[in-house]
Amino acid sequence: MIKDTRCIAFGSRSSSLRRDSSGFTLLELIISIAILGLIVVIVGGAMKLGIQSVERGEKRIDALERIRTSLNVIEAQIQCMTGLTYDDNGEKKRYFKADRDSLQFSTNYSIWGGQRGYTIVSYDVGTDNNGKQSMKASETIVGMSDSRETSLLGSFDKIYFEYFSKGPTDEKGSWVDNWTDDINIPEKIKLHLVSAQNDFALIIPVRIAESVNKTAAASVTSATKK
Repeated sequence: MIKDTRCIAFGSRSSSLRRDSSGFTLLELIISIAILGLIVVIVGGAMKLGIQSVERGEKRIDALERIRTSLNVIEAQIQCMTGLTYDDNGEKKRYFKADRDSLQFSTNYSIWGGQRGYTIVSYDVGTDNNGKQSMKASETIVGMSDSRETSLLGSFDKIYFEYFSKGPTDEKGSWVDNWTDDINIPEKIKLHLVSAQNDFALIIPVRIAESVNKTAAASVTSATKK
């Protein structure tokens, strides 16, 4: 019997093709694993960046909220300023003392207790080891020796005060960073918060300034006539 060698050869090639197409080769498997690993790395990196971005955003929101709350407290205390005086060897003096890096005055608004009588509050600006400035507030209730202190603002390049000075003959007035008038108090106080090239200035009106200054002027006039 004569065998058809062509059929045998074709059958062998077909069997070989079926075996080759039945699975991946080792090289294909390695390439697939490498591509899958690269995709995992890219996706993981993107997720990490997204999480870090969210965390930075939350920290920034918290910092801005703290600044906003602190500025609200400062504004409330200054607007609730009183003209309280104390006796210094028979001479009446105001609690108000102010310069570029500090401010002291009497107010009826307390950080810890809201409005609860007369409080002497002091704001003091300091510089840390990194050259950043922060501001602390301390309070003492009139008639008591205990004081409380808290941090209000921090991590700014500069924090400083200015005071609006306007004499009886001045038409416009001017801003000064050191208040030397022992009789009058400024009509407005400006708080500067400087970060990089940005200078945020909060101008706070002093509600009692007009009445206090008029009373002081009347007292001086009366003393001069005598």
